[in-house]
Amino acid sequence: MRTSIATVSLSGPLTEKLTAAARAGFDGVEIFENDLIGSPLTPEEIRERTADLGLTIDLYQPMRDIEAVPEDVFARNLRRAEHKFRLMRRLGADTVLVCSSVSPQALDDDALAADQLRRLADLAQKSGIRIAYEALAWGRHVSTYDHAWRIVEAADHPALGVCLDSFHILARGSDPAGIADIPGERIFFLQLADAPLMALDVLQWSRHYRCFPGQGDLDVAGLVRAAVRAGYDGPLSLEVFNDVFRQADAGRTAVDAQRSLALLQESAGLTAPPAPVVPTGFAFVEIATADTARITPLLTALGFSRTARHSGKPVDLWEQGEARILLNTDTDTGSHRPDPSLTAIGLENPDPAAASARAESLLAPVLPRRRAPRDAPLDAVAAPDGTEFFFCATARPGHPSWTGDFAPAPHTPPGGIGVTRIDHVALTQPWHQFDEAALFHRSVLGLRPHASIDLADPYGLLRSRAASNPEGTVRIALGVGASPTDDPARPQHVALATDDLVTAVRRARAAGARLLPVPANYYDDLAARHEFAPGELETYRELGILYDRDEKGEFRHCYTVTTGSLFFELVERTAGYDGYGAQNAPVRLAAQRT
Repeated sequence: MRTSIATVSLSGPLTEKLTAAARAGFDGVEIFENDLIGSPLTPEEIRERTADLGLTIDLYQPMRDIEAVPEDVFARNLRRAEHKFRLMRRLGADTVLVCSSVSPQALDDDALAADQLRRLADLAQKSGIRIAYEALAWGRHVSTYDHAWRIVEAADHPALGVCLDSFHILARGSDPAGIADIPGERIFFLQLADAPLMALDVLQWSRHYRCFPGQGDLDVAGLVRAAVRAGYDGPLSLEVFNDVFRQADAGRTAVDAQRSLALLQESAGLTAPPAPVVPTGFAFVEIATADTARITPLLTALGFSRTARHSGKPVDLWEQGEARILLNTDTDTGSHRPDPSLTAIGLENPDPAAASARAESLLAPVLPRRRAPRDAPLDAVAAPDGTEFFFCATARPGHPSWTGDFAPAPHTPPGGIGVTRIDHVALTQPWHQFDEAALFHRSVLGLRPHASIDLADPYGLLRSRAASNPEGTVRIALGVGASPTDDPARPQHVALATDDLVTAVRRARAAGARLLPVPANYYDDLAARHEFAPGELETYRELGILYDRDEKGEFRHCYTVTTGSLFFELVERTAGYDGYGAQNAPVRLAAQRT
């Protein structure tokens, strides 16, 4: 289906918004009235600009507080509408959005509303314009889509139809099944937005917390299916009010928006892009550093051994169990992250080529890569925060393996501390890219998103949302702080799994690993919340181990101190524990601040 986006969903002046929408591949736009009023271009120039960009103007919006008012007020409304219709002819727009009235002058009289909307439609039809009537969720008397349709049906005018808005419908808990009662040709427009579930006044919820489909908790795909089954064949248009989008770069917001519509159409069964290819495990994590002396002692203390070196690049492979870490000293990449920092993640993938095709179909083009003739093909895409994700098939028959690019390095294997694999990776996002990142990990990487949670940081709240594959062998935790600053020192960390955390910690400490100290008050609180075997809590206190449990099992973990923007976590999961120790996050965050 054709795609469209409201200019209110993007930041900047109108010309920048139009350019961003066109470059992201949208077919059309909704022109928000304030964007037009604030533009130095004439309506004719805007019409020409959109046409040059290959865009259509699908909707002009909004026209407010029109219907069910005293006759003298309605006469003034008709005069206002006549001016707007002349403007729309100059602009080249043929559909206008009329929102249900919120005016205190509006009367609770459906017959009057239908009569006045019919007269408005008569005036519009003379100008070749259609009226799309939308029920605002906070409308004074009309706040549901079925109520709006009853009024439109009673008005019985060919230039009058309804606009269905997913937020207004789903935020009120209305059942989209009733859309089947509306003839498809009378659904003039479909506006789409998602939102996280929140116990909040619906107007404030709408104005500040809408997001693109797939980034929130509403069943937008179900609503789209209902509209299409009813016969709607117009554009899928995004109308998102969001404090973050209004400050973010319009170009990348438009790409994020288009990606959300691609995923939405797939979820609604309207398209069949390359199918998701769910990763099965971590192939490696890559750490960039200009000075290996800052990180190699820690890797050694954690039981890793330098086993190989890349045949053509300054990259070393460190291994322990199935956990692999690449240490890259080629830091001339323009990155402003502190040294050392986590820059790339390799994901084991059952079909790397298909994963690459999927990424490109969702506007995440494969990154260019400097590759020698004998190097194994290895495609990568960049996440919103710049982290590169590689699609790997490690040592798999029939597939060239990236490990073949490495030559064994002389080494004395350490005894190891008991690390078996990479348990999860935690990536702290720039404040304005959190929802974009969540959608990327879901749509491009094929991971299943978990519920968003808030964690207490000494300087505010840290929002966190994890994504994983069904087996839990790939887990990525995304976090963002409350401060609207793009801090290049945002910490990332790698969690390493072990079957015996106490032994692993003793060995790491004996080898010189600096572990994060935990306040004694934490263990006093732990004693009050849980019962332990004799000596167990004392061991945790001695070694700085944190503890959590859920209905499935137990979780023990500890952290190294931060080096650059990177630290490590050692974790032990038992009996199906599926979390990340969120209960302990405030303790860890406070300890890292001291």
